[in-house]
Amino acid sequence: MDTTFEDLGSDPEFLGPEEDQRRTIRKKLLATARKAIRQVPFMEDIVAGYYCAMDPATPVKVRASFIGALAYFVMPIDAVPDFLIAIGFGDDATILLAAIAMIRAHMREDHYQAAREALKDGDL
Repeated sequence: MDTTFEDLGSDPEFLGPEEDQRRTIRKKLLATARKAIRQVPFMEDIVAGYYCAMDPATPVKVRASFIGALAYFVMPIDAVPDFLIAIGFGDDATILLAAIAMIRAHMREDHYQAAREALKDGDL
């Protein structure tokens, strides 16, 4: 069974078609990853988590939690502004670490390989 964004509780009328949602998440994640790569030492885990969350084999609850954490990470406005050097990504990192702990049991080597390639090529 293939899980869609609709299964995760997104509203296609509000958020647009699923493929547009996926493209937007990839684009924002890549832009934020480029800014945060030096400040967040576990960026490969974050991107591998993204690929795991897009994998239909990952349970819906786990996928939804990780996508929520990614949304917080890529949002320009959050509790501590990301432009503050050394602490800007601290709140994001805390949330992402908790989400990674939840999704880690479902992450496979192919998710990590996709993450390494995406980070190397700059293309999520």
